[in-house]
Amino acid sequence: MTSKVRIRLWSTNIEHLNEVTTNLVDIAKKAGVRIKGPVPLPTKRLVVPLLRLPHGEGTKVYEKWEMRIHKRLVDIDADERVMRQIMRIRIPDDVYIEVELLR
Repeated sequence: MTSKVRIRLWSTNIEHLNEVTTNLVDIAKKAGVRIKGPVPLPTKRLVVPLLRLPHGEGTKVYEKWEMRIHKRLVDIDADERVMRQIMRIRIPDDVYIEVELLR
C-alpha cells in the first residue's frame, strides 16, 4: 500500500542540500513512484550587524554577518520498500530533514 510522504530539507550549505535532494529524486525515479518536487522554498536570511570597534568611540563602522538557510520540499507517493531506501541515504551533518506521512 502506498502512502504519501512529504520530505522537508533545509541547510546552510546549498551544495549538500542539492546533493541530498538529487539522491531522493533518483531513488524515487528508479522505483517508478510518483514524485513532486524538489520545490525550492524561499531562502531565509539571518543578518547580524556588529560594531567593529570594541570600545564604541570613533566612527561607527559596522560588520555584517549573514547566514542563509535554503529549503526544499519533496512529495513522494512511496511504499515501504522505497521508504527503506530513502532512510539509507547518507545525509551530511549540515542538512536537516523532516519526514511527514500525509496518508
